[in-house]
Amino acid sequence: MKPRNTTQISEFLLLGLSEDPELQPLIFGLFLSMYLVTVLGNLLIILATISDSHLHTPMYFFLSNLSFVDIWFTSTTVPKMLVNIQTRSKAITYKSCVTQMHFFLLFAGLDIILLTLMAYDRFVAICHPQHYTVIMNPRVCVVIVLVSWIVSALHSLLHSLMVLLLSFCTDPEISQFFYLKIPHFFCEFNQVVQHACSDIFPNDLVMYVTSVVLGGGPLAGILYSYSKIVCSILAISSAQGRYKAFSTCASHLSVVSLFYFTILGVYFSAAATHNSHSSATASVMYSVLTPMLNPYVYSLRNKDIKSALKRHL
Repeated sequence: MKPRNTTQISEFLLLGLSEDPELQPLIFGLFLSMYLVTVLGNLLIILATISDSHLHTPMYFFLSNLSFVDIWFTSTTVPKMLVNIQTRSKAITYKSCVTQMHFFLLFAGLDIILLTLMAYDRFVAICHPQHYTVIMNPRVCVVIVLVSWIVSALHSLLHSLMVLLLSFCTDPEISQFFYLKIPHFFCEFNQVVQHACSDIFPNDLVMYVTSVVLGGGPLAGILYSYSKIVCSILAISSAQGRYKAFSTCASHLSVVSLFYFTILGVYFSAAATHNSHSSATASVMYSVLTPMLNPYVYSLRNKDIKSALKRHL
C-alpha cells in the first residue's frame, strides 16, 4: 500500500446537493424559503401553545417542544449551506464539522423521543382516560422532557467524542491540501466516519447499537401505542365517537409517518445504490422538509391550534 499522510486535517469540503454552478441560485432560493417557512411556522405553534390557556395540556406541551427542537434541527445545517453557496466556498473547519454533527444528532434524537412521548400521551388519553390527569400531570411531563434532553445530549456527545478519536488521511499524490471532500450538504455522521483512515469498527458498532435503542425502541413504542389506540377506537360504538378519537391522533400519526418513512427511505436507498449524492438529496426529506411540514400538518388538522392562531393573529 502507498503511504498516506495522517496529519490532522484542518477542513472538510461540503460538496452540497449539486456542483453545477447554474443550479446554485435555485438551490439557495429554495432552501432559504424553506428555512424561513420552517422557522415562522414553528414559532407560530410555540406562540399559540404558550399564549392560549386552552392549550396548556401535555399534548401541546410536547408539541411546542417539538417545534422548538425542529427550529434548531434545521438551523444546524441550512444556514451553513446557504453561507457556503453565497460565498462560493464549500469549506467547513474540522471543529465546526464535529460541532455541527453533534447538534444534528442531538436534535434528531430529541425529535424521535418527543414523537414517541406524543404517541404515549395519545395512548393514555384514549386507552386510560380516567387516569390521564394522574399519569400525565405537568410535573411528570417536565421531568420526562428534561430526561429526553439529557439522553439525547449524552448520545450525541458519545458519537462526537468517538469521531474526535479518529484519524483522517489525505493522499499526497492526489492533493497537497489537508482537507477531505464530503458528498453532502452538511457533516452527516456516517459520511464523515467513512472517510477516516483509522479503525471505524467501534464507531459503527456504537452507531448500530444506539440506532436500535434510540431508533428502533421508540418506533416499537409508537407502533405498540397506536395498535392499542386502534383497538380502543374500534371498540367505540358510535361512528362520531370513533371519528373524534381518531382525529386527535391523525396529525401526530402523519408527522411520525413522514419522519420515519423518510429516514428509512434515505438509508435503505443509500445502502442499495451506494450513491452519496442521492443520499444527500434524500436527506433533505427528513432534515429540512419534515420540520417545515410539521407545524402545517398540526395547524391544518387541529381545530384548537387554528382557533388559537386566529385569536392572536
